[in-house]
Formats: sequence, C-alpha cells, structure tokens
Amino acid sequence: MSRSSQQSSTQHSESHHSESHHSESRHAQARLVNPGATIGMVGGGQLGRMFAMAAASMGYRVVVFCESSDTPAAQVAHHTVVGKLDDETAVESFASMCDVITLEFENIPAATMERCADHAPTYPAHRVLEIAQDRLLEKSTLAGAGLRVTPFVEVSNNESLLAASETLGWPMVVKTARDGYDGKGQYKISSADELGQVDWSSASSWIAEQWMPFDIEVSVVVAISSNGESTTFPVFENQHRNHILDVSVTPASITEALATRAREVATRAAQTLGVVGLLCVEFFVVGDDVVINEVAPRPHNSGHLTIEACHTSQFEQHVRAVCGLPLGSTTLRCPFAAMSNLLGDVWLDDQDQLVTPRWNDAISIPAIALHLYGKHHPQRSRKMGHLTTLGQTRDEVIERVTAARAKLSP
Repeated sequence: MSRSSQQSSTQHSESHHSESHHSESRHAQARLVNPGATIGMVGGGQLGRMFAMAAASMGYRVVVFCESSDTPAAQVAHHTVVGKLDDETAVESFASMCDVITLEFENIPAATMERCADHAPTYPAHRVLEIAQDRLLEKSTLAGAGLRVTPFVEVSNNESLLAASETLGWPMVVKTARDGYDGKGQYKISSADELGQVDWSSASSWIAEQWMPFDIEVSVVVAISSNGESTTFPVFENQHRNHILDVSVTPASITEALATRAREVATRAAQTLGVVGLLCVEFFVVGDDVVINEVAPRPHNSGHLTIEACHTSQFEQHVRAVCGLPLGSTTLRCPFAAMSNLLGDVWLDDQDQLVTPRWNDAISIPAIALHLYGKHHPQRSRKMGHLTTLGQTRDEVIERVTAARAKLSP
C-alpha cells in the first residue's frame, strides 16, 4: 500500500481539462444536453431534491426514480417513477424517459446504473459505483494511483484483526467494507481486550484502518464534465459530532499551498476513478499534507453552503457536468461562509416528544438562510435540513450559524 504523496504535474487553476486515461473514450461519447431536456435522478433524498431545484431553474425537466412518491426529491420533481431500484421493469420505464441520467447517493445498485446506460448517457458510470461502494476496493484503487490514503488491512474476524494490529498498531478503526455512512458499522478498537466489540456477523467484508491523529478534517468537491472540463470548489473545513457532520466553514483554516494541494489531490482522485459529475474527497490534514479518508461520487453535505456562498452551487455544477455544459465559477461571493446541519433532534424534546422548532427566532438573525428537506418524520441523528450564512470573518459566520440553530430549540 502506497503512502506516497501525489506529485502533481498539473498547474492548478479554477478550470482545466482531465488528463485521465479513462477520459478519452468517455468524452468521445459525450454530447451536449441542452436546457429543455429531461434529466433522470436515481434516488429520492435531499441531494436529489436540491439537484432537481437547480436543474428546474436552468430549464430542465427532472424525473426521479425512487421507492416512494413522497421523498424529498419527488416532492419537487416533474415526474416520479416509483419502484424498487433493482426492479428491471421500473428501471426501463424510468430510463426511457431521460436524455441523461445521474444519481444522488452512491449506494444505488451498480447494475441499475448499468441498465440505465442502455437508454441514455449515465453518470457516474456503474464502474465508479462498484469501486465507491467497497472501501477496500476504493482505497486500493486510490493507493494504487499513488494517492495517500489512511493505512488499511482487510480483516474478517478477531484473529485477523489482531494480526492487523502488528501492521497498523493500536488503536484501529474497524469498518464494514460496504454500506456504512455517518459512523454506522464502525468500531474504534484500542486494544486486544476490545476485540469482542465487533459484530462480525453483521457484514460479509471488513476493513481495519490505522487510527490517524489529525489536525483538522477538510473536504473538496470536484466537478468533471462529460466534455472533460474540471474544476474544484474551495476547501471546506468540517466539524463532526457523533460521526455526523455538524458545521462546515469555508475557506478552511489551512495555508493556501495546502488548499491548492488538497484540490489537486481531489482532482487526481476523480480522474483515477473516471468520474463524470461530482466527487467529494474527505481528507485528514496531517501536518503539511492531506490524507484521503473517504470519497463519495455525488454532491456532499459539506458542499451545501455553496448554494449561497459560491457563484455556482454544487448542485448547479452537477447539472452542468452531466449535461456537458461549461462549468460555472466556484469562487466565493463573500470572504467566509458556514453551514450547520439540522438533525431530527431539533424537533424532539428530552422525552422524544415532537415540538415545533422556533423558526421565527432562528431566521430573525440577519443573513441566515434556511433549507428544509421535506422529511415528515424527525428522528434523532436524521438530517432534516441546514442553515447557512455568509460574512466577513470566520468567527462571525460560525457564531451566527450556530446561534441561529440554538434558537430553534425550546
């Protein structure tokens, strides 16, 4: 496993062309999908919702394929195809309506995206999903390209985990290789005495990663168009609570040189995977370098603040990328921006009884933008919406957005 640093030969700029060897055949097949056409969105969550809203504002029709007619994305789509995502008849019905197809969550069945591609250009390709859905394959692929990832070993039981400690040391983070997110399916194991914590029967494949002391966590959203153009958004600095993103702020509190490096490494990762659309790369900042933690081939929670903060939001950029349009400017409209997640906890009191958040109090604070996702059943730790603000200083935006959120609760 390589831990070497990326040696970039590409001069960073806001927009440049992909040099991936995957890109030649893919871009040769690309075609411009103009406003007025129909975009298919596989998945009905909040990322699909915000994508559909951005697409509609640009004159596109959006057809959502999901398992309920009242999902966040279905509420704002022009049309919804309801069915199991692996139902071949439903896939055919959906894909036949579309001029181009994309997705909002990487755990869509790869076979579904492969079938969609028989009807319309489909981004990202099913091969990208096959990699992104398996942490072992993802990390092996990125490490094989010379990108620095958290050191890892495949494990399957207590014996193999104990053996992994000889390479990775203690503590380790043990994760399911597939399907985990927001801390689900993860265990921090600090010594051999804690091996019994892992429920090996709950998943078929596992990965152990070295516990990586880091300075801060940051993320970069990369856009690569079907025509080969690419660009990155400013670096987001992320604070988590209980493994769930709590607050994001941009620009991140890192040097300009390190921010440039993070953007270059993220672009290289997207090129390595052959992504068309968006890829978010989550990094640990360790000294004067960045280490890839995870990637997601879609818009990302940390990028929600781009709706207000950037000349082009991550969702509009997603539309532009899959439709082969020129990518938009990712520069900030204001020196700083911050976002805070709104979880279902805001709607629940100490006895888990529903309460009405104090919306008036929160949005009475100047320069606060409210986004709710249309979810009807608040649950603790469930993402229900977010708040965003812009300002002149880092402290100003963080204090304002967290103060507004605090005013929501009784």
